[in-house]
Amino acid sequence: MQLVTERLLLREFVADDWPAVLAYQSDPRYLRYYEWTGRTEQKVREFVQMFLDNQQEQPRRKFQLAVCLRGETRLFGNCGIRLSKENSQVADIGYELAPEHWGRGYATEAARAIVAFGFSELKVHRVETWCIAENTGSARVMEKIGMKREGRFRDKEWFKGRWWDTLLYSILEPEWKLLERKGDYVQCDSPT
Repeated sequence: MQLVTERLLLREFVADDWPAVLAYQSDPRYLRYYEWTGRTEQKVREFVQMFLDNQQEQPRRKFQLAVCLRGETRLFGNCGIRLSKENSQVADIGYELAPEHWGRGYATEAARAIVAFGFSELKVHRVETWCIAENTGSARVMEKIGMKREGRFRDKEWFKGRWWDTLLYSILEPEWKLLERKGDYVQCDSPT
């Protein structure tokens, strides 16, 4: 499966993607809002293998795709959508990019594509996600794709020796359809 947007290709992971993932997941800027303090080849290979295993699931419930510039195959991040269970009407999304690609709108573009896939192809009613409250860049992506902030959970996550607040966001199918009609959700090429 792949999704093609104006500037991006979202494609299935392959086993040889691990070095590119290790490169960006080792960056201290990336690690700031994760419990990890570092990444190893073994852990990243397991991370990529999880996405490869998801591709074999029948029926498939998890779609985590490598994010590449259109016309290229080397990834610089990933973006995905996951159904909580078979035939679920609720899905959650996640995305991450190499820090050198932050601030260019790529996360927003990839997240829009994966949300559109969730509503148009998976036929979900609700898409949700969360972020560490201090991760304002991630929160901005959620707001740019039309998600509404539902709440702030105080001291929700414990890592790196401290408690972190989290923010919960969601978008419902009628809200997405309204944005799509207004042209805020440009259709990407059909999944193949």
